[in-house]
Amino acid sequence: MYPTLSIDVEGELQQLKEYAERIKPLVKDGVYFMYQALHGPPKKILVEGANAALLDIDFGTYPFVTSSNCTVGGVCTGLGIPPRYIGKVYGVVKAYTTRVGVGAFPTEQTNAIGDLLQSHGREFGVTTGRKRRCGWLDLVLVRYAHMINGFSAIALTKLDILDGLEDIKVGVEYCLNGKKIPYFPANQEVLNKVDVDYTTLPGWKCSTVDARSFSDLPANAQKYIRFIEEYLQVPVKWIGVGKSRESIIKLF
Repeated sequence: MYPTLSIDVEGELQQLKEYAERIKPLVKDGVYFMYQALHGPPKKILVEGANAALLDIDFGTYPFVTSSNCTVGGVCTGLGIPPRYIGKVYGVVKAYTTRVGVGAFPTEQTNAIGDLLQSHGREFGVTTGRKRRCGWLDLVLVRYAHMINGFSAIALTKLDILDGLEDIKVGVEYCLNGKKIPYFPANQEVLNKVDVDYTTLPGWKCSTVDARSFSDLPANAQKYIRFIEEYLQVPVKWIGVGKSRESIIKLF
């Protein structure tokens, strides 16, 4: 297929053999490893989904998805952990919504707001370096993720990126052909046609980066958090207000 491609086969094999020796001590039988972890001395086991819920191959915005289950079911199918061992499930959600690459994005802001969120939030794809598309927080989407994953609590990140905004909109309902729909469309063509109903909340127009407790946050920032909790019926457990490890507010 590639007649002009020149490969040093022996050299490649030698390099791979060296890699194999380095990697060999790290290779385990995954199912047995997890079984021992679950049945040995009590310990905390943290499993992280590598991609967002809407990139899940079964429940995401197909075909703009990844190749595996990155929702909570991936804990069972990816690691061989029995469902009854799954404990708390935490949803990690930005205070606004982003997406890399193509695909439906109902709350996208292709305007000064989107540019501000992209630049202040330094929104670039980790793998590709592409600029992320940015928009208002889409709670219809987050509620859909909650339907699938059953969040015990939410970690809300990058609240500080909204500092300084006069008003902040939150997507709360989808409309199709003028009628409200109570579900998140599975069909891309339908999702591309929805209109979004927004609730507008007042901004706080000051910095939150030094806040280390909920009471340190401006009143309107507190109201923003409570609005999200009330809509989702899920508590917010952590709030991110900066890049450092210390820039976390733990509510309970």
